[in-house]
Amino acid sequence: MSVPSSERVPITRPVADRAAQVEFRDLYGFWNPLSLSDVAAELGAFDRPWWVVGGWAIEAVTGVHREHEDLDVSILSSDVPAFVDHLRGRWHVWNNVGGVLHPLGGRWPDVDDPASQLWLRRNASSPWVLDVPLTPVGHGGLWVDKYVDGHVAPVEAVTWVDENRVRYLLPEIVLVAKARLRRTKDDPDFDAALPILDQQARAWMRAAITALVPDHPWLRRL
Repeated sequence: MSVPSSERVPITRPVADRAAQVEFRDLYGFWNPLSLSDVAAELGAFDRPWWVVGGWAIEAVTGVHREHEDLDVSILSSDVPAFVDHLRGRWHVWNNVGGVLHPLGGRWPDVDDPASQLWLRRNASSPWVLDVPLTPVGHGGLWVDKYVDGHVAPVEAVTWVDENRVRYLLPEIVLVAKARLRRTKDDPDFDAALPILDQQARAWMRAAITALVPDHPWLRRL
């Protein structure tokens, strides 16, 4: 499904974004993200679905390499207790709800918001290593799009699996989530993915972005 490429695209960061990164680090601490192979090893025996989202999902499907700040994977919010149990003894799992953090397990067995995030680290003196944006669950355990109203499907219908058995979110869904943020650093992902999107994917993207960000510049190219 991917197109090989040796290109390495750097991230373009406006001055305001760089300042925000420093402020974020000062407030929450440092990050040292796990590699995809490390995550795959940690979750290889996890018996619930997990999938890569964000820029790494675009790189996997296009073969166009770029600089990445982190690696994000998602799980269904209903699988959080199983996820915490699977990582127990190796990683502390924290729930991030709008910037408010608390550890999971014991007093807090589950998340406060099914659309929130999980952050992982070894201990209080270690950096954060993985961001897990949760996916809400609909009737029958279906995947629910957090941004596009009415977009509900089985996990298998909104993801694909590579030769290493790693699952990724479909590129059009990744790009719609990115479009709402209007970040310069996401333009290379759009440029890389656009040529491989079929007409159905482009039409869905156009409708979704029009509803979310009606003046987004990507719409002119869709």
